Amino acid sequence: MRTRGLRGTLAADTELGAGNVLARVLAHGADPDGPGLTFDTAVDGHPAETPLTLGRLDERVAARAAWLHERGVRPRDPVAVWATAAADMVLSFLALARLGAIPALMNGKLRPEIAAEYIRRLRGVGVLADDAHTALLAGHDLGVPLLGTPAQAGTGDPATAPAHYRHHPDDPIVITHTSGTTGVPKAVLHSHASLFAATRHLLTMPQAQGTTRILNALPAPHTATVLMVNQALGNRAQMFLLSEQGGERVLDAIQRWRPDGVFGFSVTWVELARFDLSGYDLDSVRLWFNTGDASHEPHIRRLVAVGWHDTVTRDGVAKVPGSVFIDGLGSSEMGHSMFHITHRADTDRYGRCIGRPYQFAKVAVLDADGEPVPVGEVGFLGIDSPSLFRGYWNDSVTTHRFRQRGWYLTGDLVRADADGRYYHLDRAVDSVDAGAGRHFYTALSEERILAACPDVTDCTVVIVAEAGAVVTDVLLELTAGADEAEDRTERVRAALGPDVGATLRRVVPVRSADIPVTVTGKVRKVVLRERYLTEANS
Repeated sequence: MRTRGLRGTLAADTELGAGNVLARVLAHGADPDGPGLTFDTAVDGHPAETPLTLGRLDERVAARAAWLHERGVRPRDPVAVWATAAADMVLSFLALARLGAIPALMNGKLRPEIAAEYIRRLRGVGVLADDAHTALLAGHDLGVPLLGTPAQAGTGDPATAPAHYRHHPDDPIVITHTSGTTGVPKAVLHSHASLFAATRHLLTMPQAQGTTRILNALPAPHTATVLMVNQALGNRAQMFLLSEQGGERVLDAIQRWRPDGVFGFSVTWVELARFDLSGYDLDSVRLWFNTGDASHEPHIRRLVAVGWHDTVTRDGVAKVPGSVFIDGLGSSEMGHSMFHITHRADTDRYGRCIGRPYQFAKVAVLDADGEPVPVGEVGFLGIDSPSLFRGYWNDSVTTHRFRQRGWYLTGDLVRADADGRYYHLDRAVDSVDAGAGRHFYTALSEERILAACPDVTDCTVVIVAEAGAVVTDVLLELTAGADEAEDRTERVRAALGPDVGATLRRVVPVRSADIPVTVTGKVRKVVLRERYLTEANS
């Protein structure tokens, strides 16, 4: 079946959801010898970076399903998965979903004591962990047994795998989690229908350029990777999944694998901004797709200056230098980016603009009582979408705390303009009420510093109220070769503007080697604040 026809068939398939895309794609006649997935580690003796065909992928998933079933895993059983390799995470998800179980995918960088407590709170039936993470769990009370490693699960006999579980739209399909930087992360639950709502919508639209050969630089345990795997399978696209998302690793993979699209979080683009991209062969890239935190203008401009994209002219389709960057704002809870805006080398709508909502999403800007605010005023972002998570697993208190008048409150502060575009100013927890109707925003302040200081690769702004006054500390990561001894205080103060600039207490240069590589900018801000500002105060 042709891919275009298959996409339409999949979009109309009422049984299709996040838990059975692999099975339904095959059932609708996709070529078993066509593209499955490519991993950066070996899979059951299959070499690393060598594509698994669709049929071979299905076989390896069946082997794991058989092994897990033999160990008593049944529908609606939560099973924690803690590993580093993208293959371990994705294949475990697919196998557990085949059984109707509920994979709980965990960030491999969690501290062991946090991971153990998180597992206990799941109240599941077992844990799949690779050797390194099994060792980290030693001595901790998990409340459930260690079932084995994902590699051991691959030794099952695919011929003995039970038939694919038939999901109901409301069936729980996966648990992912928030960052876990300051404590035990929240366990985000998605259903068969909710985590496929955005994908179904996208299947009804023409396939975007830059989505036929994808480099996935998103963290493997994150909701976004589950989404993108299902999108790639539905689009019959090739996808190479990275287990580690550092800038050097991503650039190396682009040069060797030559994707037309690269998918990642904003922290990945920060990593790439540390390099002189003119020294790398990035000509294959047509699309950069960002989700999670919205990205900053200087990082986007560096990326759209390389690669190429197609544009329609009166003479037909033309190949134009410079790639496309699609920015958005999303989270595990949202189930997909809720907004989208397209940047090219010749576009200039920045200033934290996140664009317009997707057609499947309803959004509102709300005051503290949940009432809409006038256009142009800053308020809390409220979301209503079929892609929204079903709640926090085993935590109804937190689930309902983030709901108000039918809206899910994301924790973001935004404003809308008269043309229906939205602008992201900050996370609510990072902003400060400065009194007299003034509010200071860290993310917007970072955008202004980066735009005004070309010798700064990235920055972190921390604004806090101390002893009745507001103070601002700024951490600067400088470009290679920049003068570390230069006092940039007045340049930073001017970029911040008169109100925030008047509160500036200190500007602290930091080295790129000391910057933590984390999965989101929110995590990065917390880690940097604790590391550097605590040291400066001591």
